[in-house]
Amino acid sequence: MLSTRWILTALLLSPALAAAQTEAALKSYFEGRPVTLKLAMPGTESGVDIYPTDPKPLDYPRYAERLKENGTAIRAGQQAMVTKVRVKGTHIEFQLDGGGYGTMGDETSPTVAVPASEKTKREKSLEAELKRETDPDRRRDIKEELDDLRDDRQREDARNRAEVADAQEQKKENIRQRRLEGGSRFNLRFRDSLPGSMLTPSTLQAALAEYVTFEQPQQPMLAGLPTTSAVPGAGLPRKGMTTGEVQAVLGAAVDSSERKEGSLTVITRRYRRDAERVTAEFVEDVVIRYSITSE
Repeated sequence: MLSTRWILTALLLSPALAAAQTEAALKSYFEGRPVTLKLAMPGTESGVDIYPTDPKPLDYPRYAERLKENGTAIRAGQQAMVTKVRVKGTHIEFQLDGGGYGTMGDETSPTVAVPASEKTKREKSLEAELKRETDPDRRRDIKEELDDLRDDRQREDARNRAEVADAQEQKKENIRQRRLEGGSRFNLRFRDSLPGSMLTPSTLQAALAEYVTFEQPQQPMLAGLPTTSAVPGAGLPRKGMTTGEVQAVLGAAVDSSERKEGSLTVITRRYRRDAERVTAEFVEDVVIRYSITSE
């Protein structure tokens, strides 16, 4: 830990590295690459806050609170893909497997609203008639009918409340499940300003080295060539490939579709490979998952 902190401090203080890279360079270097987590990641877009220049970079009580409230989206020892790197003001977002649930467009409230049942026209009419009626027998009949109508309305409200309770539990479970599938992120924060030297892959890796193992994407070989070689119809895709690389391996897609997952746009493309169909999902032109089925 001391050696990592010393390396990070040296990199931050090195003037030669300041402004040597940009957000675009960080995105090019990291996005689409696999990493292995050394700690569990909470299922929320709030993610894990890291203060690289503080004596204690990670606030463990706050970290534990987010895990408890949102569940674990990525477990320690599990591999994830870097889906986005963003430089924002005094912090850097390092997003994994989608960046975490709760961004714009994600439903976070389990509340299901239902209005109380309104009075029927008959009930309103009887209430008006009761005010005008002076005959005791007729007034008694009106009141009895009104009581029956009000009882019916109250029973309807009770049924609605029961259905709402069930709907809220289902919605709560759906949100919980989406949180577990939405990825997470690290937020590297700085108290005053973002050092220009943080905009380098080596310094960013050093800042996260205590929490992440950076993997080099494996290059599967096919007849002595990497799968990214232009051998249409042969080989298999892998996480982190671009659309062009997958097309070079499998040829042009048979069809494609698009859907929203929170703020992310997921594009699904289908390819044919001999007697198999390969379905690949892309986020920002990078493969995040794929499957193979027999035709």
